[in-house]
Amino acid sequence: MTAKPYKRILLKVSGEVLMGDTPFGIDMATVSAVAEDVKQIAEAGVELCLVIGGGNIFRGLAGAAKGMDRANADYMGMLATVMNALAMQDALEHIGVSTRVQSAIPMPTVCEPLIRRRAERHLEKGRVVIFAAGTGNPFFTTDSGAALRAAEMKCDALFKGTSVDGVYTADPKKDAAATRYERLTYHDVLAKDLKVMDASAISLMRENRIPIVVFSIRERGNLMKVIKGEGVHTVIAEDE
Repeated sequence: MTAKPYKRILLKVSGEVLMGDTPFGIDMATVSAVAEDVKQIAEAGVELCLVIGGGNIFRGLAGAAKGMDRANADYMGMLATVMNALAMQDALEHIGVSTRVQSAIPMPTVCEPLIRRRAERHLEKGRVVIFAAGTGNPFFTTDSGAALRAAEMKCDALFKGTSVDGVYTADPKKDAAATRYERLTYHDVLAKDLKVMDASAISLMRENRIPIVVFSIRERGNLMKVIKGEGVHTVIAEDE
């Protein structure tokens, strides 16, 4: 490891990434590829927390838009994140990475309950900790859950792995003229209404002065490059 001295990070992976090229669900080949990237980081000595969205299986807001009760829809979305967490745990342990899943919704048959001190102990022992079920409350996104866990675990940075290689002026998939930002402040993101993370997540990161690094996790090996300060990405932090 060179460049930035990250001791502990939180990696947020969108659920859609786990679909791979399929229209829905979990593509285990893609999960395994992401797991290989995570293994690189773990073997480099970085303590790693992981949060995975659930949009590849069920998105609470979409369910609510179709007439479901918002709270019920959000709980279903939280359960989708547990499914993704278990899939990632399986992929990581198949390649020799010791992993623990902690859920904000207690389900002791399949994973540990969320206990901060236990999670810290796992990280100190070199285990990857996957936080599932968001905040455990409806009306909050997994981005908010990731921000909360990053602050709670005193992470040095929150890395958001998406399908695009940073934050753009517009959706680069829809607007060919969109340009990528190299660096933004938290205020920039909120003032420009950039759809990076929801406002509560950005505010929590600003309050705790935890930088956000947005990059494409679809490119294999990119996580390691970005942690080293290389590769294409966007950094969101206070002005230096």
